[in-house]
Amino acid sequence: MTTRTEQTDDNSSNDSPSKRPRPELSPLYNPEVLPNELKNVDFTQRITWGKYAPYTEEVLPLKALDAPATPKHRLEMHIHNLSNRARAGTIHLQRPSSRPIPTPMFMPVGTKGCLKGVTIDELMHCLDCPIILGNTYHLAIQPGTELIREQGQLRKFQGNGNHNLLTDSGGFQMVSLSKLSNISEEGVTFENPFAKGETMLLKPEDSIRHQTNIGADIIMALDDVVSSVIADHDRFREATYRTLRWYDRCLQAKAEGDPDHQQNLFPIVQGGLDTQLGGLREQCLAGFRNRDQDVAGFAIGGLAGGESKDDFWRVVNQCCKALPDDRPRYLMGVGYPLDLVVCTALGVDMYDCVYPTRTARFGVALINDGTCKLKAQACATDFRVIQENCKCQACQLGITRSRLHFMYKTGNPVAVQLLTQHNLTYMMQLVGDMRNAILENRYPTYARAFVKNMFAEEAVPGWVVDALNEAGISLQE
Repeated sequence: MTTRTEQTDDNSSNDSPSKRPRPELSPLYNPEVLPNELKNVDFTQRITWGKYAPYTEEVLPLKALDAPATPKHRLEMHIHNLSNRARAGTIHLQRPSSRPIPTPMFMPVGTKGCLKGVTIDELMHCLDCPIILGNTYHLAIQPGTELIREQGQLRKFQGNGNHNLLTDSGGFQMVSLSKLSNISEEGVTFENPFAKGETMLLKPEDSIRHQTNIGADIIMALDDVVSSVIADHDRFREATYRTLRWYDRCLQAKAEGDPDHQQNLFPIVQGGLDTQLGGLREQCLAGFRNRDQDVAGFAIGGLAGGESKDDFWRVVNQCCKALPDDRPRYLMGVGYPLDLVVCTALGVDMYDCVYPTRTARFGVALINDGTCKLKAQACATDFRVIQENCKCQACQLGITRSRLHFMYKTGNPVAVQLLTQHNLTYMMQLVGDMRNAILENRYPTYARAFVKNMFAEEAVPGWVVDALNEAGISLQE
C-alpha cells in the first residue's frame, strides 16, 4: 500500500532534472545535419531573443506619440502602447525628410514601381499611405535597376515623391515563377519571361545591388523560398539553412554597398510549417538570433501560399513570440482584412499584399462585413454606395453599386480606378482603426466586434477562435 508521503516523494523525484521527461522534438530536428552554429543551441526550450520578448519579464519601455527620434545607422521603432499582444508604434527612418510610418501598417504593392489605377500623389495625400512596396525581380527585368539609379532612384523615377519604399528580394518569385527558375547555392537563375532564351542569375549580392540601385528605405535579404504546401522535408531543411547562409552574403554586400547606412536590411524567417520544438522555424529563428548585430527588423516569410489557416496562424504566433519587441515584425504577402485583425492581435506590425488592388480589377469591393461582388447581377439594382462612411472618391461622390456594376459590365476602366481607390482606402482605414483601438487599450473589444460583424450569419472559423484565444481575446465576452 502506497502512503500519501510516498506518493509525494515519487512525484518529487520524477520532477528532478535528471528524471524529467525530455520534451518531444520535431521529427525535422536532426543534430547530425545541423549547421555548426546551431549544434550548441538548446532546442528543448522555445527560441527567444531574451531581452524585450514575451518569455522574459523585462518589459519594453513605451514611448510617447511625440517622442523625438534620432535614427542613425538603422531605423528606430517606438512602441506607444500594447493592448494584450497587439502593438501600436511608429517606425522612424534615417533618410532625411522621410515620413514616420505608424503601425500597424498595410503597404500597397507597386510591383513594377507603380500601382494600377492610383498615382503616387493619391497614395500619399488622398489615402495617407506613407510607404509602398516594389518588386526587385520585376524592376530588375524591366526597366532595369541601373536605369532607375541613373534617374535618381525609384522615388524620382516615380515622380519626385517623398514616400517611403520597401523592396522585396526576389525570393518570392522562386515560388510564383517556379517553372522559370532554377535554384543553387550560388543563387537563383530565372528565365526572362519577356525575352525567350535569356536568363538572369540573381545571387544574394545581386539582390542587394538591385535594391541599392532602387534606393528603398527597407530592403529584404534574399531567401530560399519553398511553397508551403509541398511535402518535401529535405527541401524545407535545405531552404532553411540556405536562407541563413544567404543572409550572411546579403549582410556583407550591404556593408560594401551602403556605407552611409541609409537602408535597413531585414532577414526573412523561413522554415515551412514546422513549429515544434527544435523544428525548422525554431532553427531559423535561432540562426538569426546568432546573427543579430543590431538587425533593423525581421520579416516572416513562407506563408499565404495555400497552407491551412491553422498552420498559418501558429507560425505567425511562434515567430512573434520569439522575435524582439523593439524591432518591426513584417508578415509578408498577407492582406486579407481578417488576417490583419488576427495577426495584429498576435503581434505583427507590417503587411503587404496585392489582394486589395488585384481583387478590384475583378470587381470585388472590400466592405465591413466581407466583400461585395459588383459584377453580380444583384448589384444591378443596388442603389447604395459601396460602404457607408467610406472616404474614397466613389463613396463620397455617391456613385452607387448599380452604377459601378454597369461600368464593369461595359468595360469602363474608370470602374477599376474607383474600386482600387476604395479598396486601398478601406485598408488604410482598417489599420488606422486597429491602431486607435490599441492606443486606447480596447483592441480585444475591436477584434471581437470586427469578427462578429464579418460572421454575423455564420459560425466563426475555428482558426480565428483559436488564434484570438492565444492572444488573450475571447469571442464569448
